[in-house]
Amino acid sequence: MINKRIAVIGIPGKWSTEVLANHLEQRTGYRCVIDMADVVLELETGELRYRDTLLNTLDGVIIKKISETYSPAADDRLRMLKTLEADGVRCFSSPSQVGRLINRLEGTAALASGGIPLPATQVTESTDAALEAIQTFGKAILKPLYSTKARGMVVLKAADGVKANTQILNKFKAKHGLFYLQKFVNLGGQDLGMVFLGGKYLCTYARVGDDKSWNTTIHSGGKYRTFDASPELIELGLKAQSCFDLSFTTVDIALTDEGPVVFEVSAFGGFSGAKKGCGIDAAEKLCDYVLSQLEAETAETDTAEAGE
Repeated sequence: MINKRIAVIGIPGKWSTEVLANHLEQRTGYRCVIDMADVVLELETGELRYRDTLLNTLDGVIIKKISETYSPAADDRLRMLKTLEADGVRCFSSPSQVGRLINRLEGTAALASGGIPLPATQVTESTDAALEAIQTFGKAILKPLYSTKARGMVVLKAADGVKANTQILNKFKAKHGLFYLQKFVNLGGQDLGMVFLGGKYLCTYARVGDDKSWNTTIHSGGKYRTFDASPELIELGLKAQSCFDLSFTTVDIALTDEGPVVFEVSAFGGFSGAKKGCGIDAAEKLCDYVLSQLEAETAETDTAEAGE
């Protein structure tokens, strides 16, 4: 039994949150699942509390899920956790790095700056410019800046005409304010989830669509399958995830007629795809990684103190 107190930031009752908490409890004897909706930050002292638990006294926290859905409010929750990190509590992953991926535009911009191949993308507040982008792309996906699992995304076709597309754009703008348009690429019925732990490659799974939806997400009926990634594809995934510094993540890649493109790097990564598609318990491996990191830090501190 390892004497470490590590909490899981997540959604109580959700499988991925609970399975991680289970592994931590087995290794450490300590279990704490934190719902950020009930966390209180005291700015005068910098203390972060969850019910009766003072988070500043923990050895670490694993950020598995910051909220049920992405929104600007998720950014605020991450800002609260930055105070915890500043107080010396290790966060896996760092709130600053997670925050770069909550907003789709910031995450995509980082990938573009890193030279990662992406679908053609245009971002604008102008309805006229958005219509031009749709015309240029022929077929485009309109994406909210804050969303997961293709929620809120709309497929727009130039062939549907300016009037129909203008109505959709105006309705979207009233809710979201900004157009993030990406050229529609043919997925060939599947896309890939490439899993990384501590910056090292773990496995790749495929999400295979059910032919009833334009996307392959499990939310829309897709299924997980194993996938044997080539060294070149793994290298692309490594390069994409290296644009960030995450403890655990999944890189979403599509194999198109023009070559592989990266859709996004996940702020948190998924356990289910690794488990069902690759037969790997990623939650257990993340638990082992976190404990090894904390144990190594403890050993370094002990050595430094002994040398004083």
